[in-house]
Parts: sequence; structure tokens; C-alpha cells
Amino acid sequence: MPERTLKFAIPKGSLESPTVDLLAKAGYEVYVSSRGLRPASNDPELDLYLIRAQEIGRYIDQGFLDCGITGLDWAYEYGANLVDLAELPYSRASARPTRWVLVVPEDSPIKRPEDLQGKRIATEGVGITQRYLKEKGIEAEVEFSWGATEVKVPDLVDAIVDVTETGSSIKANKLRIVDTLLTSFPHFYANPAAAADPWKREKMERIAMLMKSALLARGKVGLKMNLPKDRLAEMISVLPSLRRPSISHLTDENWIAVETVIDETVVRDIIPALKQLGAEGIIEYPLNKIVP
Repeated sequence: MPERTLKFAIPKGSLESPTVDLLAKAGYEVYVSSRGLRPASNDPELDLYLIRAQEIGRYIDQGFLDCGITGLDWAYEYGANLVDLAELPYSRASARPTRWVLVVPEDSPIKRPEDLQGKRIATEGVGITQRYLKEKGIEAEVEFSWGATEVKVPDLVDAIVDVTETGSSIKANKLRIVDTLLTSFPHFYANPAAAADPWKREKMERIAMLMKSALLARGKVGLKMNLPKDRLAEMISVLPSLRRPSISHLTDENWIAVETVIDETVVRDIIPALKQLGAEGIIEYPLNKIVP
């Protein structure tokens, strides 16, 4: 057993699978059983917990956990005193942020936030909604919703505040967005006491750096090729590299080796163009991390 461990929370629910996948790309294999809430990993210094994202900020704030991953929205909802180590731009279904939106039926007379005066709103994010209303000087009743919030308008409440990434579910339910209250990505948060501990701080910063590097590599691939030296200028003009490509000389002085990183979406157009320039031995390879 290691002398010290880091109590680290992974969000249970919709963010669980993308978080576990991201940690794997960062080098931390996490093993989650079908019923267990204490995952194992390939790092014995990690003491892992699987907890609902809504609760992680509170447990970190109270010192039961050293750190964890949860949305900016839930940290804001709870009003937790946390050290923000990194924003991690991923979400449950896409690379888009989560949005907390004020929603009404398509035919509702509510056209702007001020029309909520004296109305009734249902939401899981009570704190988020109350702060929003206070900032705008609007008095309205806010009630907690346990789920299936969309079905509550207009019969039970006048409006709802709900979470969306694409807005497709809102449109499908014949609802309309009036305003956006908060935009949120997951963040890597730490307890202030843990962040002040040199061993824990270094451990957490390493994890954060590797996770951010894994996210930078998302949607990108590496390309290697050999190219006639006199075609280098033409190649650079057509190659949208992350940075300037790396060039090295071969034993044949008329040829060079080129290596670069590009967006995966353009590979199908770039490789034929490189071939036309005389490139040979073109290799495309996946990337797990890009460390700036």
C-alpha cells in the first residue's frame, strides 16, 4: 500500500463514461464494477469514489474528498469554496458545454426574463435560478424538480430551468428558450487544504495537465511521410499543421522526413494532395495527448 493517497471523485451518471474515457487517455485506467461505488485504477495512489456530480463539490468543500471532477454549474449551485485546477472542455454527448436555459412552451406569453415576475419556475438547479433572478431583480417562486421537468409546463409551472447541450430535446417537446442562465463544462476542483499540501498539489496538477493534454489531442492525428526536398515549400502551403512541421534529413540528400499534427477531419483531403506532391511512406497515427 502507498504511504499517501489522493481522495478523488469521479461523477456518477451521464458524465461517468466520458470521464473514465478521458482519464484512460491521460494514462489512468479506471475499473468500475456494475454496482460498486469505489472504482479501482492502475495508480495505487488514487483513492477513487463514484459520486453524483451534484454532490461532489459539497464533499470536496467539507473536506471528505481531496479533489474531483464536476461541472462548474454544480459548484456554482452549491456555492462551494473550491480551488479550480482546470476547466475540462468535454460533456456527456459532445464537445459542447452544458447550458442551463430558461424554457417555456412555444405559445407562452413569456417572451423575456422580466415576464417571470410573480410566476412559478421548476428546476433541479434551484441555487442557479435564484441567483439569476436576484441579479435581474425578478421575484418569482422557484421549486425543486426531481426530474422530467419538461412535462411540468404549462400545467404545473409557468417556466422551467433545465440543462441542454444541443437544444434538440427542448424543440422536440415544443418548448422555447427564453434565456441562458449559465454555461458549464466539467472542472477539476480541489479542497483548499488539499491544494495547500505539497504532495497532493503536485499529484493533482499532474493529473490535470495530463487530462488537458488528452483533450488537446481530441480529433487530431499525427502524419509522417518522406518528401522530395524541393517540394517542401509546396507541402507547407497545403498542410494545416498544429505548429510548423518537424523536418529531418534522410541519407538521400534529395529527400526529407516530415512529421506533423493535423485535424482528423482534413486527413482524407490532405493525403491525396501530399501524394500528388511526391510524398511516400505516408503514415497516419492516433494521438492520446498533446502537451503544449
